[in-house]
Amino acid sequence: MEKIGIIDLGSNTARLLIVEMFTDGHYMVVDELKESVRLGQDMDRDGFLKPQRIAETIKTLKMFKRLCDASGVERIIAVGTAAVRRAKNQRSFLDEIQVSCNITIRVLTEEEEAILVYRGVINSMDIPKGIILEIGGGSTKIVYYNRRNLLHYSVLPFGAVTLTDLFASEPDTKKAAEQVEEFFTEQLKKLDWLQEVDAETQMIGVGGSFRNLFKISKLVRKYPIDTPHNYHLETEDFIGTYDMLRALDVDKRKKIKGLTPSRADIMPAALAIVKSFVTYMNIQSFTLSNCGLREGLMINQALPITQEKPLSDVLNYSLDKLVRYYDCDVKHVEHVLTLSVQLFKQLRVLHKFSRQYLKVLKIAATLHDIGRKVQYYHHARHSWYMVLGSSIYGATHREIVLAAFVAGCHNREDVPMHDWMKYKDVVLEEDLDAVKKLGVLLRIAESLDRTQCGVVKGVNCDVLGDAVIMKTEVEGDAALEIRDASAANPEFKKAFKKNLEIL
Repeated sequence: MEKIGIIDLGSNTARLLIVEMFTDGHYMVVDELKESVRLGQDMDRDGFLKPQRIAETIKTLKMFKRLCDASGVERIIAVGTAAVRRAKNQRSFLDEIQVSCNITIRVLTEEEEAILVYRGVINSMDIPKGIILEIGGGSTKIVYYNRRNLLHYSVLPFGAVTLTDLFASEPDTKKAAEQVEEFFTEQLKKLDWLQEVDAETQMIGVGGSFRNLFKISKLVRKYPIDTPHNYHLETEDFIGTYDMLRALDVDKRKKIKGLTPSRADIMPAALAIVKSFVTYMNIQSFTLSNCGLREGLMINQALPITQEKPLSDVLNYSLDKLVRYYDCDVKHVEHVLTLSVQLFKQLRVLHKFSRQYLKVLKIAATLHDIGRKVQYYHHARHSWYMVLGSSIYGATHREIVLAAFVAGCHNREDVPMHDWMKYKDVVLEEDLDAVKKLGVLLRIAESLDRTQCGVVKGVNCDVLGDAVIMKTEVEGDAALEIRDASAANPEFKKAFKKNLEIL
């Protein structure tokens, strides 16, 4: 295993991620540090990075280097984006960083930056057709893909910081935001390829401004999930937040819960870009991604093949990473998953669930044992909150919530209703019944591998009258497995209204 540092030197923020790279092509972020350096501020006047901003950036990079050294980081991958790319004093700035910090910054081209953002999104989301809007401090990236193939991209040479500076002379904050909207819309009109984007394309928002938008929306809605990744926001709700925020002065904006104070001055310009884009493209809703350029760098390092083509199965890659990170018994996980899927398919005549619930069961079956890393006793309960708190890519928030509850009640435990009600705005009415039934199926599947030796190779279920006859295919002594699985009969009967007999 190798530990690396990823430094993203943006026009607004400098960010360090410390990442453990596994030998099997997976990675895990283990630490993070970020500072608002505003490197691109006031650049538009003459094209030079300002001494104060340079000094602040070098101070921050020295901090990053100290943390990397203390954390045992073996190598650092550092990239600079729009502000560094356009700076007339780029060479002297990079040389000063090299000498004072011993960090080599690679300046990304516009194409490299757009492609890395695309790779970060496409390898972490299960959205087959999307248009990505990534708002940085000094540039805005628009990337269009279909069937997981990149079709078009454009990098506009202005972002939240540069547009804030450009329209800073307008004292009326609402008018300033409107001017940003008008300006950005004119730039969009120059992109002919936007006319190719059809109505089925999902907009995906990337960057710090979208993450702050999530935090504000989460508090307004009292949304129970903490991750912005895959958060769905209606355009109408976004406009309400935008109208509220742009009418306030900076001091009042700094008091808004969820909004990072250091971003308060540039947030109206960032949201004006979003408003212009959703209006111009007639977008009714959009999804947020917590993954972008840095994740693109990480996935390319962990799995170099993704530089040629994206992951074919985002969800399985994500789940496999968590299984290995939590040091679960891989063979046991795979066996429980196989048996769970068999039970789901063979008992479809009873439960009549759609394939979406099979996806939920797969997530729960794969991660049902991660709670053992806390302790064996009540490990199902520990698995519940660990699933909720894990970064599971390729699944919606609702699917993750359902999978967490299935994992949490698979070990002779009922669904805790006081916890379930916290997610009433995320789940559907019929989901509670599904969780109970899937929890029983997972419990049986786990019991059928009680010794974790793979003795029960498969099952065949027959529904006969008021009973389900489950015939096991075994190699060796499966007495313990059958006894343990048969103990689930009361829960099975309660959920499916049938007696269970296992042979």
